[in-house]
Amino acid sequence: MNPMILVFLFFFSFFFPNCYDPLDPYGNITVTFDIHQWTNDGYVARVTIQNYHQYRHVDQPGWKIGWTWADNEIILSMSGAFATEQGNCSDFKFQSPHSCKKDPVIVDLGPDASPQNMTDACCRGGLLSSYTINPANSFSFFEVAVGNLGMNASGHAPQDLTLWAPGPGYTCGLLEDVDPTVSLEIGGRRQVQVFRTWKSTCTYSTFLANKTPVCCVSLSTFYNPKITPCPDCSCGCRDADKSKALCISQINQLQGPDFIKSQDIVHCSDHMCPVRVHWHVQSNYVGHWRVKVTVSNYNYKRNYSNWNVVVQHPGFSQKATPYSFNSSVLPSAGFSEKVALFWGISYYNEELLQAGENQVGSVTTQILLEKDSESFTLSNGWALPRRVYFNGENCEMPLPDTFPMLPNAASSSLKPVNNCFFILQILFFLTFTSQLINLLGFDKQLSKFCLSLHFLIHNPLSF
Repeated sequence: MNPMILVFLFFFSFFFPNCYDPLDPYGNITVTFDIHQWTNDGYVARVTIQNYHQYRHVDQPGWKIGWTWADNEIILSMSGAFATEQGNCSDFKFQSPHSCKKDPVIVDLGPDASPQNMTDACCRGGLLSSYTINPANSFSFFEVAVGNLGMNASGHAPQDLTLWAPGPGYTCGLLEDVDPTVSLEIGGRRQVQVFRTWKSTCTYSTFLANKTPVCCVSLSTFYNPKITPCPDCSCGCRDADKSKALCISQINQLQGPDFIKSQDIVHCSDHMCPVRVHWHVQSNYVGHWRVKVTVSNYNYKRNYSNWNVVVQHPGFSQKATPYSFNSSVLPSAGFSEKVALFWGISYYNEELLQAGENQVGSVTTQILLEKDSESFTLSNGWALPRRVYFNGENCEMPLPDTFPMLPNAASSSLKPVNNCFFILQILFFLTFTSQLINLLGFDKQLSKFCLSLHFLIHNPLSF
């Protein structure tokens, strides 16, 4: 094969997963402006933020959305959300606009908002559930009255749409005119259409959101006493400067000044990840096999509410019964291995608690899986997961040559040394490339690449 093609494929395989999730190819957050009322010098619009991700949700402190006005618009009033700054409204002597900023930033109200400031499906503190787990809480509404348009009362779509959900990671396309939104009234017998609709799709990039991974995977089995830990430095390494409180190993450090100031401090470990997912092959029966999954929180200052774990494994093609988690099998286009989504049970273990003085926070379940006699085997690590996600973030997996194997398996068939050496070279190069991109400031170029790639995937006929 042409060496240039190999180079292209290699770089594509590196950047592609960072801006396109193959396990959730249609996942995005869509922002819609529906103008349902014209005024003398502006309009009233309902803004919808809809999360279409199957398993990536918006956690605390919630979403923020911003844009730049195309003309001289101001926000006269809002319900269901608020602008963080009013700006300079000195030109409006006979009224008090909600915000005169050219580039307002909007934040959701909390559940304790006063009734006169609320609207339907608002006021959840910016939290959005994933579409698969809780579709009823996967969207948020707010209304905005826009003025100061003068004769151009029809207005232009806001520009430079930016979404923080809750931090960086999303890249939004232009707000474009689409077919007006239609809703139903009178029990579905009457259709009502808004005057105008602008819509934008925001896609997620792991690279833009997190400079380092946020979780890792460890493995163990009943047939091998070896425990495969998370890879060293999965989420970073301990700093050589001991004065920096990146982690805590002693109980008396929990009340120190660095602990109070820092946003995230994790328990000191070789992997340095806030979250670890442990997969243990527990037992093997005639028609079933059993797995125990434990999710541990090493973060001393953060609880993970409404957490979820995604596992890719061919065993989920058969019936799987978790005892202490909710679960759903996700559609997996283009993959032979099935993908299962797990999340906590309400009022039982839906919150993954922060680490304490004596132990890390954890949730756990056993999963009983039916066997497929044609594919099931304990050889060559088949019973171990292919890929694991926590809250939508890809977790660092151990290398295959470190997997716990059957004791009587031939070492030559279980440990491909040459392939392992090649993999290590690739991982070293990917790490170096990632750091170089960050150093040279290519983040914005990568976000544009991700947005173009997403458009190409979903609109192949336009090219």
